[in-house]
Amino acid sequence: MDTGADLLRIEDLSISFAMMGGQIDAVRKASLRVLPGKVTALVGESGSGKSVISQAVMGILPKTASATGQILFCDPKLSTGPVDILQMPPDGPQIRALRGNRMGKIFQEPMTSLSPLHTIGNQIQESLKIHTDLTARERRQRSEDMLGMVGFSKPSRAFDMYPFELSGGMRQRAMIAMALVCQPSLLIADEPTTALDVTIQAQILKLLRDLQSQLNMAMLLITHDLGVVANMADEVVVIYHGEIMEAGPVETIFRKPCHPYLKGLMAAVPHFDMKQGERLKALREVPVDASSLLGRTPATQANAAIKLQSDVLLSVRDISKTFTTRKSSWFAKADNQPHKAVDGVSFDIRRGECLGLVGESGCGKTTVSKILMRAVTPDSGSVMLSSAEGPIDVLAAQGDALQKLRTKMQMVFQDPVSSLSPRMTIQNILSEPLEIHDRGSGKSRAETVKALLKAIGLDQRHLNRYPHSFSGGQRQRIGIARALALGPELLICDEPVSALDVSVQAQILNLLKDLQSELGLTYLFISHNLAVVDYMADRIAVMCAGRIVEIAPREILMRAPVHPYTRSLLAAVPFPDLDRPLDFQTLNTGGASDMRNWNAAFRDDEAEAALSAADLGEGHFVLANRNADVRELRP
Repeated sequence: MDTGADLLRIEDLSISFAMMGGQIDAVRKASLRVLPGKVTALVGESGSGKSVISQAVMGILPKTASATGQILFCDPKLSTGPVDILQMPPDGPQIRALRGNRMGKIFQEPMTSLSPLHTIGNQIQESLKIHTDLTARERRQRSEDMLGMVGFSKPSRAFDMYPFELSGGMRQRAMIAMALVCQPSLLIADEPTTALDVTIQAQILKLLRDLQSQLNMAMLLITHDLGVVANMADEVVVIYHGEIMEAGPVETIFRKPCHPYLKGLMAAVPHFDMKQGERLKALREVPVDASSLLGRTPATQANAAIKLQSDVLLSVRDISKTFTTRKSSWFAKADNQPHKAVDGVSFDIRRGECLGLVGESGCGKTTVSKILMRAVTPDSGSVMLSSAEGPIDVLAAQGDALQKLRTKMQMVFQDPVSSLSPRMTIQNILSEPLEIHDRGSGKSRAETVKALLKAIGLDQRHLNRYPHSFSGGQRQRIGIARALALGPELLICDEPVSALDVSVQAQILNLLKDLQSELGLTYLFISHNLAVVDYMADRIAVMCAGRIVEIAPREILMRAPVHPYTRSLLAAVPFPDLDRPLDFQTLNTGGASDMRNWNAAFRDDEAEAALSAADLGEGHFVLANRNADVRELRP
């Protein structure tokens, strides 16, 4: 094939790292291309070599890396013709003239990629200062134009703001502006939407598509989300353990996948068309045996005995929480600005069910979970736990009653890296809850720890290892085992799979389902991924701006959502299906929580008391104006 037709062509690229224990081959004989004005998606799991390839293209490989092969960059604006990036000195003038100028990169985590000490404007105009002869005023104007192009309503104000003053979505937009301010011919987007809400993700994808056509720019899109690939890519390259498994046009890849790895990746993605009881097919199944935990603790005995009952386990009534933000300079007087994070939230969790709680970042989901776990004290409201040993007032429990409550409710955290102590072995991590609550003798604790490891599919030889030596999925399984150590009746899972690959995510979700059925567990499952909640939950509560706006059984909410916020969330989910593309035209530009686009029946323009939960039947409730006709609310 003629290399002149390709903007970027990678030939037989191999990248290895010199390590203490020998050489690690991160990429092996990889070949791919990016056409001018087109999107090539590079798809694979964590550790497959995607980001290392992008580093090689940008000339920013670490010094411990050695690379062979060719990376040919053929920019029409370069008079020299195709240049081989691997032949350029890493910090030489040639690669520095390309980097940030003709090639831009968006990094995965904008908060760690943007300097906290410099304003957004300073960081965006740095490329212009290096690569152009523009005056300071022209640089500011170009930067503000770019900020306006990526969706900032007040570019001149955003120019002087610091990264910590922006939301995650806005920081990602600032990062895009920084990458595109010199109008490069190639943009490398490394997982640009992984950490974002589904609605913000849809906005960023629409923005990238619009900018790509406006600037006639090519894109190398690195992702593990097949829904994003189906909506964005022209060509797809699938990589596994540093080797290219399959490559071709997006139509061929999705409609006629050939390689078993690609087929397995597609089967591991939760989607809305799954039948009742259908399981995700994880690429590597983990053998789970929770039978050894049954009867080991009083709570698991009780769970097993009463798991068929449908009585309410946890009853939450009218909890509210207001936080006060102190905004002041060195000399100004402190200005207390109250923010209502949770506003009159009520729901029940029935014994043995999984209640899904969904909503955008900042809607109050995690604050609710912290209130339930007694990590945050609410301003008002009540929480009652109908334990097998009698009712417990969660918010009033003190002393021995609080200690007892801790054994009934446990939490699985979002990030297993930061929630597991790096100084403790797995043996110590899993036995610590048993020691704190004085459960059993040293010998029986050791047996319980082995039973926990067996339940989550890990081997006993892992007991003396530290968390850093495990993969992300294994660390999350250890977090689940720790939560199960005391045999809780309720498990609160706060975004337990958001940081994981699709294939590892399938393992964890299947594990949670298996544990629920075998141990009779009850879950509150918090997530912003609607497809994951659809797979896990029996009922779903949708949260917006501190309130629950809709709650219904899973099949009703997914099939016939009533509230405009719920419908906006569902419309923003990218399907891994070419026949169901995202409708970018109807996406809410202000986000799903922008009430200006809501029907008047759902807005509280006049007074808060005007809104109440309307009963639509079959356990379906929606927050609407008291004067609205419930029958007219259905779409």
